[in-house]
Amino acid sequence: MRRFLIAGNWKMNGGPYDAAELLQGLKEQKAEVDENVDVLVCPPFVSIGMASEILHDTDIQVGGQNLHFEENGAFTGEISGSMLVESGCNYVIIGHSERRQYFGETDETVNKRVKKAIEHKLAPVVCVGESLAQRKKDEHFDLVKNQVKAALFGLSEDDAMDVVIAYEPIWAIGTGETASPEQAQEMHKHIRDVLAELYSQDVADGINILYGGSMKPANAEELLSQPDVDGGLIGGASLDAGSFSEIITIAEDLS
Repeated sequence: MRRFLIAGNWKMNGGPYDAAELLQGLKEQKAEVDENVDVLVCPPFVSIGMASEILHDTDIQVGGQNLHFEENGAFTGEISGSMLVESGCNYVIIGHSERRQYFGETDETVNKRVKKAIEHKLAPVVCVGESLAQRKKDEHFDLVKNQVKAALFGLSEDDAMDVVIAYEPIWAIGTGETASPEQAQEMHKHIRDVLAELYSQDVADGINILYGGSMKPANAEELLSQPDVDGGLIGGASLDAGSFSEIITIAEDLS
């Protein structure tokens, strides 16, 4: 049985001062989490160490928002897998649509980053998803299939079991729009079928697939109730301790 994973992607929000305040509020509300639910926060790099320190005695885990595929060197502005591990991370987001759109991330570099994350025993949260134009052209299923295949290229079954897939309909990120529960389930089922083709049904059934398009307390229950939606990669709602805690509670009630 897959455990729900409720992950907060803070994006470029929450320097150390604001992050500490938010995390203290979250800690007060959700220091202990149901055994069938995992909780993750991914603050900006400058706040990761402090987040790990604040949350060390809770059930809440910490992750990064990106990592470089080289171990060290002349890569100004980048961060390595070993740095994330030393800072207390267990997860790292890879290939978010904003990284692809604004910073030139490609399927090839996503794959290289996934392999580096696994090398450091960081669970990669691999983001896939289509734009509105691609959906209107009926290209979304093929696009997402190709993104999944490219991200996992060269990974063994054991390595694939450490991966989390996050489906993010790009047209629903930061827009207030949300894929309907039926649309989310349809794509999540498609992704699981792709995983079964690449590996086996058993492997596919063991991999968490998160919904990453404007999940919030008002729609979390209907999204999380879908059989192939295993949690959420949450943006705006994760920046409010009350809202994020409410989504965690909904997942606990459904688990």
